Amino acid sequence: MCFGTKGGNVLDYLKELNEAQHEAVVRTEGPSLVIAGAGSGKTRVLTYRIAHLLKQGARPSSILSLTFTNKAAREMKQRIAAVAGENVARYLWMGTFHSIFARILRIEHETIGYPSNYTIYDSADSKSLIKTIIKSFQHDDKVYKAGVVASRISMAKNNLITPVVYANTAEIRSVDKNMRMPAISEIYKEYTKRCRLSGAMDFDDLLLNTNLLFRDHPDILEKYQDRFGYLLVDEYQDTNYAQYLIIKKLAAKHKNICVVGDDAQSIYSFRGARIENILNFKNDYPEHKVFKLEQNYRSTQMIVNAANSIIAKNKRQIPKKVFSENDAGKPIKIVSALTDNEEGFLVAQEIAQTQLRDHYQYLDYAILYRTNAQSRIFEESLRKRNIPYKIYGGLSFYQRKEIKDLLSYFRMAINTDDNEALKRIINYPARGIGQTTLSKLENAAIGKEVSIWIIVTALPDVNHANLNRGTVAKIMKFTDLIGRFQKLARESDAFETAKTIAEQTGILKELYNDKSPEGLSRHENIQELLNGIQEFTISAKEEGEPDKLERYLEDVALLTDQDNEKDEDRNKVTLMTVHSAKGLEFKNVFVVGLEENLFPSQRQGEKATMESLEEERRLFYVAITRAEENAWLSFATQRYRWGNLDFCTPSRFLEELDAKFVDNQSTQDFSGNNRQNTTSGSFQQSKQRQFTQRQPQSAFKTRESQNIFNKKLVSLKQSGGSQSTFEGDDPTKIQAGMTVEHQRFGEGKVLNIEGIAPNLKATVYFPRAGQKQLLLKFARLKIKG
Repeated sequence: MCFGTKGGNVLDYLKELNEAQHEAVVRTEGPSLVIAGAGSGKTRVLTYRIAHLLKQGARPSSILSLTFTNKAAREMKQRIAAVAGENVARYLWMGTFHSIFARILRIEHETIGYPSNYTIYDSADSKSLIKTIIKSFQHDDKVYKAGVVASRISMAKNNLITPVVYANTAEIRSVDKNMRMPAISEIYKEYTKRCRLSGAMDFDDLLLNTNLLFRDHPDILEKYQDRFGYLLVDEYQDTNYAQYLIIKKLAAKHKNICVVGDDAQSIYSFRGARIENILNFKNDYPEHKVFKLEQNYRSTQMIVNAANSIIAKNKRQIPKKVFSENDAGKPIKIVSALTDNEEGFLVAQEIAQTQLRDHYQYLDYAILYRTNAQSRIFEESLRKRNIPYKIYGGLSFYQRKEIKDLLSYFRMAINTDDNEALKRIINYPARGIGQTTLSKLENAAIGKEVSIWIIVTALPDVNHANLNRGTVAKIMKFTDLIGRFQKLARESDAFETAKTIAEQTGILKELYNDKSPEGLSRHENIQELLNGIQEFTISAKEEGEPDKLERYLEDVALLTDQDNEKDEDRNKVTLMTVHSAKGLEFKNVFVVGLEENLFPSQRQGEKATMESLEEERRLFYVAITRAEENAWLSFATQRYRWGNLDFCTPSRFLEELDAKFVDNQSTQDFSGNNRQNTTSGSFQQSKQRQFTQRQPQSAFKTRESQNIFNKKLVSLKQSGGSQSTFEGDDPTKIQAGMTVEHQRFGEGKVLNIEGIAPNLKATVYFPRAGQKQLLLKFARLKIKG
């Protein structure tokens, strides 16, 4: 076995490991559970464990390594190539669960009754098909919402519930009935049928069909058990039931399975992840060996210790002692804002000041929140200060209309039975084939139980849809065009095929002729797509991999959010949910909206079960451990909900932080200005008390700490809360040039007055809050001079 070199010497990868990592790498036989605390170098362990297997003589093709993102798989493969050589690394079975199982299903396609070139539907394709079915069944789409139906079907598939089992399970049908959607069972059955007619699988099918393949064909299961002598699984705590069963089946023969994960970061139960998979590993494999990676290389000691003080409150966990030998670092700051708008203002202000003072780049900052809806206020605050930002998890590049349109042509060139792709492009660019014609074609296909392509290619000899001659001629031009693309896709590489399709369909020309800013942007997006395909083609040729469009489409279909990040988006503040932040790290992290019924969420507050609350606490742990150098935790004492201004109770998680790791100047805002009207002083009074059960709405453990908070709240109300006694002057007396005082923004200067009483508007500049436009009858401004 030839290994990579560095400086002329064989790269000794084992010297780069600490003692715990070394043990986890060299013990390659039998079941291994690697508990990897946040920032503990788990990717290095997985990578070098594979390198060590290769060095010990294991065949590359006998190693199966499963990850949750393509990005993680690529990084690992590159590291292994640096150690073991590219010729060795390319033969590893390494990728995401979905990409590996998609590969197996393509190999075994005849057994499961699918074409080898089946299409992989994304969530948009699935919802589009479900909408079509709901309409064809004449259900009310306001009751049968496509997203909810899709979620129910996904839940069923991830629990290996087929349409037949779904229909025969009274408990499931009862839930659907209570949701006023008793026909989901029939929709699920029809959805499965139409996917098969289109030669398509959705993401969940990749797991479901692999399970069914192994269940119903023991010989095929044994073939893959023999092939994969070694299994490695990343982020094991995030696996769902379907993934768990596949892994268990594949490992049953040799039992050389190594799973890596952190139970403290299990946060995806809402999409089927089961923490029990990692907690019960010892029961599945009694002969297992446990390795604990407890040194955090990412964060300061203060951040690590603060996070430990939080997660220690959870009862269901595998014990570990995470530590850091990095700099001690600064204590975590807890800051209260009067309102959610002020919270946004303070966060933006702190980013602006520390970025200049401490020479950070914008990419060094992340704002993490519990729900996507919270992003609006922070977006507005950042825009006012001209701070560039990006919303992580927004519209994917591949979901933009022009990209989906061109990709649909690509899909038709590979799989002409793909009904969703055909419906999207049969009249784009416009060729005179209207919705009425398309409905006739679709109904004819449903009636014959075939794809729409079968119906259109039977023309003109067989006219199942009763179309006139003019329409038939237009459709035949379309089928001829797709036929040419099919031939091109078989004979040419991905880039040549894609470029020709973009030109010959007229998409490039149409977008080029649109000189509006939107049109130019869409044209640039198509160019960017073609650039990406060219990069794929060049890379595939260099690595000896398939360079056809079919392979490119599979790669694109299996991309995750983290795989979609573009380099040009790099130097911006990142806004994202905590769920999206897992696996990422930033020098500076703001965790915002730490209030009861928000974080922990209202849903969890109402249930208040130990399991749900512990997952919320794990989510908070994940949020804090994203920070390398500085962490800020903020909450608002007032927040708008459904148009009403509500008083908020600070999150119980803030109380649970050990006071030793929190800035004791918590009566200050981010910039260190005194704030006499803050509630956060109450946290310091109760840090050391043991967490006990309480009413879900209460954030305090004892009557004493509740009283402390109540006193603070009274102070807050007296000094400008929503029930304040602050009285403004007669709005009609306020004139431009005056100095006025606002209950929240402080003193400011009136720049302009416009309108007619009683609807006078004033433009006021406040040194603290910036320029505001206020309706005077509500603003309660006090004239100062």
